[in-house]
Amino acid sequence: MKYYIIAGEASGDLHGSNLVKQIRQLDTSADIRSWGGDLMEAAGAQVVKHYKELAFMGFVEVVMNLRTILKNIEICKKDIAAFKPDVLVLVDYPGFNMRIAEWGKQQGFKIVYYISPQVWAWKENRVKKLRQYVDKMLCILPFEPEFYHKWNYETEYVGHPLVEVIKAAKEQSADAPLSDKPVIAVLPGSRKQEVSVKLPIMLTMAKHFPQYQFVVAQAPSLDDHFLESLTGQHPNVSMVKGQTYKLLRQAKAALVTSGTATLETALFGVPEVVCYKGNPISYFFAKHLIKVKYISLVNLVMDKLVVKELIQHDLTEENLLKELNSLLNDEAARSRVMKDYAELWHKLGEKDASRRAAEVIYEYAIA
Repeated sequence: MKYYIIAGEASGDLHGSNLVKQIRQLDTSADIRSWGGDLMEAAGAQVVKHYKELAFMGFVEVVMNLRTILKNIEICKKDIAAFKPDVLVLVDYPGFNMRIAEWGKQQGFKIVYYISPQVWAWKENRVKKLRQYVDKMLCILPFEPEFYHKWNYETEYVGHPLVEVIKAAKEQSADAPLSDKPVIAVLPGSRKQEVSVKLPIMLTMAKHFPQYQFVVAQAPSLDDHFLESLTGQHPNVSMVKGQTYKLLRQAKAALVTSGTATLETALFGVPEVVCYKGNPISYFFAKHLIKVKYISLVNLVMDKLVVKELIQHDLTEENLLKELNSLLNDEAARSRVMKDYAELWHKLGEKDASRRAAEVIYEYAIA
């Protein structure tokens, strides 16, 4: 069978790669063409365009790059039409993939969406389009099927793919220490514009905790010179590239930007402070449009404040010092977090999300 898979970000590449592996186990003759990254290519998909050329986040950033985005959509449509897949699989990346879903349905392709767009956060009326253009919606957050049910759209919860990824990572043999000192992980994100604003504030903690080594996880999209210009002035700050999970296995606490990294950190059992500060205009629009109570996936899944969120004007040296000091030195605070993390594992379930998603996609492709 022929599969066309579209993932537009690093997390989509990770989950897309595990999906590709499972599809190839079910369908040994699978012909998989994709938009994604190095992991999907290594798993056996032919990558047409790398996600590094696609990742734009924030209202201002999207407007500035609108011409490029629209051009990529047209390139994608033409490539799908020429490939003629038996099923079109969309992985997250809603701004792009929802346009492809609408077009693909009009062309008569079978459409499966793996990792639901976060329509529960804003623009709920997009559910109407998803219901119209997506044949099968595969959800990875436990509260999503109930949300869709209210819109008369029946979906399937397949489990969260990070559970299987991190379970395997935690079972690996012990790592060589990243430092002689206890480690605090710093995960500032992957977008240069946002990192340049957030990371200097996050690194003010280094002078307050000289007994710790602050280790910055360098995203592939960030060059060495850029990060070194932000980290070089701190003697107890270092960087690692491609070793985020090794870093989280060793960290005593973490300063984490919003997004998937907040959930990864929690699943590794690392107490964290969520730090976000973005373009003021983008933040202004987001604040007025997004309806959720929290920005971290940990708090959203648990439906309560498990990890502290310091957002925009609240992300200050003083506030961050207070929260990090609590995580490192208040045993009761750490215990509460760890108890909630255990419940988080339970809520996300023990399903093998990639396998279940692959089964649904394969069965639908051959139907």
